[in-house]
Amino acid sequence: MSTAVTTKQTIQAWGNGLGVRITAPIAKAAHFAQGQPIVLEVVQGGILIRTVGVAKLTLAQKLKAFDPNLHGGEVMTSARIGAEVF
Repeated sequence: MSTAVTTKQTIQAWGNGLGVRITAPIAKAAHFAQGQPIVLEVVQGGILIRTVGVAKLTLAQKLKAFDPNLHGGEVMTSARIGAEVF
């Protein structure tokens, strides 16, 4: 079992609710990512945060992951079907 990553935080006002910042070391240890769906559950002694799926990538993240050598080139690899003009 790995060593637990811990940090002390303070609950802050955030709009009409309350918020806690998840620091980078905690997010990395928990494998959290921006845009990742989560569920909050009230348990004895506090709140449990669980991921419920994979993170939805932003456009910037999708463009960063785009490899023109892998994804580029011609989309249609078959011969002409109709009256295409070249």
